[in-house]
Amino acid sequence: MQTAERVSAQDLSDNYVFQRSVLAYVEAAKLVQGKVLEVGYGEGYGVKHLAGKAESYLGIDKYPSPAHEKEFPSNVKVQIMNVPPLTGIADNSLDFVVSFQVIEHIDNDELYVKEIARVLKPGGKYIVTTPNIKMSITRNPWHVREYTISELKTLLGRHFSSVQANGVFGRAKVMDYYNKNKASVQKITRFDVFNLQYRLPRWMLQIPYDFMNRRNRKKLLQQNNTLVSDITMEDYFVAEAKDECFDLFYIATK
Repeated sequence: MQTAERVSAQDLSDNYVFQRSVLAYVEAAKLVQGKVLEVGYGEGYGVKHLAGKAESYLGIDKYPSPAHEKEFPSNVKVQIMNVPPLTGIADNSLDFVVSFQVIEHIDNDELYVKEIARVLKPGGKYIVTTPNIKMSITRNPWHVREYTISELKTLLGRHFSSVQANGVFGRAKVMDYYNKNKASVQKITRFDVFNLQYRLPRWMLQIPYDFMNRRNRKKLLQQNNTLVSDITMEDYFVAEAKDECFDLFYIATK
């Protein structure tokens, strides 16, 4: 089953999130070289952006990708793996680790970051995105946690020598969509008078959240097709992280 956590290039209602995801790959592709690991390569749409810049690319994910491995470039390998740890990957062996929208799903984020630092060469870089909790409209029960700007920087700072804290921001078209989505969600959450979304265990909320999230995205698409379909990668930009950024986009150097 595809959840709202698996963004699809084929589902137009996902376009608002998909274009933001593509931007992260385009920005990462400006930096990567050498031996690259992507943790959580998901649908596989980011492979084409990274593999062409890399000597070798290894993509790992908890679940198989719908993308056909035979369609990937010859320097690409993919593997099913549940992390952490990064099993079978040697110390100081990689130039870059890229991991987008993954760390918020990891129970032991401290071990996860420690493992990424372990496999990177000295001077190697970890490029990570994760939702900025300040812009989350509701609790996402698929996430173990979400981070503030300072929380993620502190976590990475314990394992890396330097951390560049950037964020992914939306321009006017994106903010219009965000505000309409927020208003729609608040019409539902106003009935949660006992604040159950934060009090109930995550597993109880995941399926209802996923149903409502997808319903909301499709509703906005039906109400205003161009509001959704006209959003492109250029409607997002990366700058120094601030509370109003949608995602944290950090580059940590070992």
